Amino acid sequence: MSEPFEKPRLAINRVYTRKGDGGETGLAGGQRVPKDGPRIEAYGTVDELNAFIGAARATVDLLQETQPALAPLAAILLRVQHELFNLGSILATLPEDVHPRQARVTDAEVAQLEAGMDRMNADLPALRSFVLPGGSRLNAELHICRTVCRRAERRVVALGRAENVPPEALRYLNRLGDALFVWSRWASHVTGTAETLWQPNQSASGLVGG
Repeated sequence: MSEPFEKPRLAINRVYTRKGDGGETGLAGGQRVPKDGPRIEAYGTVDELNAFIGAARATVDLLQETQPALAPLAAILLRVQHELFNLGSILATLPEDVHPRQARVTDAEVAQLEAGMDRMNADLPALRSFVLPGGSRLNAELHICRTVCRRAERRVVALGRAENVPPEALRYLNRLGDALFVWSRWASHVTGTAETLWQPNQSASGLVGG
């Protein structure tokens, strides 16, 4: 069975090029664009999300020594990092320059996120309040990933108002934001960590009133 995407064909011999000193960067097709343009903001935020997911995966790797039940999450996060790089590839390319076998996210990745969420969510207790980030470092890191993912989604929506964006790219980020919420709850569940539930009257005014 042939692989759906082309393997990378690049050689990074020198990191700095000085070409970006004027505030521009190059797209995959070679076009020079401002570094604060909507397309750069979109795939730059996806790159930021990938970095935060890498940090969460490193935390999972450390915890697995005493919490082997987290192993499925480590595999999922690594897969998502590859998928986000694929997403960045397509966002860094103008529609007219996209190659048929260029890396991208598809509805197969969206379906995989949904199926995984359903499996993990089936093990979780019903929520009776909103959840606050925290309770454990991993829970907090996954919530950070969730909020960065929502920002990446907003950046892709903004890009879509000005230029063509593959609809599956937006669907993927939307589902990933949901998945990160489920994964944060699942991680707390399997490690026996209590969730921090939102209690409106734990605010300063609520405590004074009590």
